[in-house]
Amino acid sequence: MYLSREYAPQGIGLGPLLQRAQSDKASVKETVRDVLDTVRLKGDTALYQYESQFDNATLSSLEVTEKEFQEAETLVSDSLKQALGHAAKNIRAFHQCQMPFGEHLVVEEGVELSRKIVPIHTVGLYIPGGTAPLFSTVLMLAIPASVAKCPCVVMCTPPSKEGKVNPAILYAAKISGVSKVYKVGGAQAIAAMAYGTESIGKVDKIFGPGNRFVMEAKLQVASQCCAIDMPAGPSEVMVIADRASNPEFVASDLLSQAEHGPDSQAMLLLIADREDADVYLDKLEEAIAVQLRALPRTEFLLSSLSHSHAIVVCDGKSACAVANAYAPEHLIINTTNADELEKKIENAGSIFLGPWSCESAGDYASGTNHTLPTSGWAHSYSGVSVDSFLKKITLQRLSEQGLRNLAPTIETMAGFEMLDAHKNAVAIRIGESK
Repeated sequence: MYLSREYAPQGIGLGPLLQRAQSDKASVKETVRDVLDTVRLKGDTALYQYESQFDNATLSSLEVTEKEFQEAETLVSDSLKQALGHAAKNIRAFHQCQMPFGEHLVVEEGVELSRKIVPIHTVGLYIPGGTAPLFSTVLMLAIPASVAKCPCVVMCTPPSKEGKVNPAILYAAKISGVSKVYKVGGAQAIAAMAYGTESIGKVDKIFGPGNRFVMEAKLQVASQCCAIDMPAGPSEVMVIADRASNPEFVASDLLSQAEHGPDSQAMLLLIADREDADVYLDKLEEAIAVQLRALPRTEFLLSSLSHSHAIVVCDGKSACAVANAYAPEHLIINTTNADELEKKIENAGSIFLGPWSCESAGDYASGTNHTLPTSGWAHSYSGVSVDSFLKKITLQRLSEQGLRNLAPTIETMAGFEMLDAHKNAVAIRIGESK
């Protein structure tokens, strides 16, 4: 049995089952703190040292050259170039629709308010290159930055032992508007972008997924000097299914997420009575077994499934309550009444509706962003969008009469807060203009 079976008709008492896999956070924190401190103090010297130590790469320079970009383009197959172009078109179209417009309002006579929207000047993108080179993530991060018109978009990604960056990653960077690419991975890359080194300039905000060391590094620099996109953990999916759901489709969705890494999680919520549930889950187990035999990355798949669960509930209301409590990164609603259930969902990174909306579509080419909150952070965070790369600055312009009209309110409030200098800034203007 690949998934443990839990029967909770009303979706009650499931707290322990909705926990994510835990790691040794204390040792990770200490290791990352040492890396950050070393890079902050030693700059490029530390980066070369860590690339040799962690990626077994002996580098002569950190920045990818134009010659390397040109070479990479010749190494990417025409079919992958076409696929990346198709995906980029959809991602750009969806994100262009997200561009906001600044508001303008006269709230009362002589008091004019507005907001201007400006791009974050320098953003840093981290692209993992370990067990799988995530060139799709380049599109998901660099295209919204390009749409937002960020003036400087830099990227860090780990090199191979030969000191090369995966050609598809470089090609994706080129078509997405990345300014510069550096051959640096792990926590040391986050440190370089957060603090700046001789080669890599300090950025204003860091985006991108990574292993637990990368994520811990992002959290630590976020508390010191540099904004990040969101806290995140291992990837996850939750599928809501019913007796009519194709078990082969459901199995494929669970496995597609489980292959990300050993600590990923693939959860099933099945709406059925116990007798029907057992019949369905037997078919699902068979489908998982068949697909597993044809898939690589078996070690990751089996590890992920070992801490994943199939939870049986009696109705859609209970399923939605469990989903909202879990707040999954990806939520697939593969039921006969998917649209009805979707209306009850408040906490999810991204929602996929119906039998044909596989999570892989969102990961690659439908156009939505796949950089999403995990580990329950969908309770309070959104996924990456154009908004993530923008700042909104308020403006106000008061006429003399506008200030005179507001003066009694301002002076009264400032007086009760015992902030006399605030009160004086109004009083002295009113006095000067008399």
